[in-house]
Amino acid sequence: MRLSKLTDYAVVMMVHMGQVSETATADVLFTATRLSDDTGVPQPTVAKVLKSLARAGLLRSVRGAQGGYVIERMPEQISIAEIVQALDGPIALTACVDGADDSCNVESLCGMRGNWNRVNEAIRSALCRVTLADMALTPMEFPVPDASRPAYSHSTSTSRGA
Repeated sequence: MRLSKLTDYAVVMMVHMGQVSETATADVLFTATRLSDDTGVPQPTVAKVLKSLARAGLLRSVRGAQGGYVIERMPEQISIAEIVQALDGPIALTACVDGADDSCNVESLCGMRGNWNRVNEAIRSALCRVTLADMALTPMEFPVPDASRPAYSHSTSTSRGA
């Protein structure tokens, strides 16, 4: 499994946005230009990623001359799984797992049919347990995800304003 460059950039951008927003007293607006300058990600790529993250509900778009994007929830409430899904689609290691966009031509004959779901679910679950707040930590501070830590998903978390 390999994440796309866009997903990698999205995590970098979201971690940065989360860190700046956590120290602010009000919502912080980020433009594509500002994020490009702050993170080193090329501006056209930043614009593309911002649109995908907003479509997924991770960012809110603010229109107008003073507009930009606002992170919708606190970093500890946004999982890496949500970002992966926003940029790369459903987390699916093979074509035969639940939620995969592809279909397998030999699925009905395959002895592994259904078994890949367990592996896929373990990876998805681990990605749900790692948050933007975790990604902002130095490698020495980074916690090892375990099954006792709650997994965050869009449907179970609250917005920044709530």
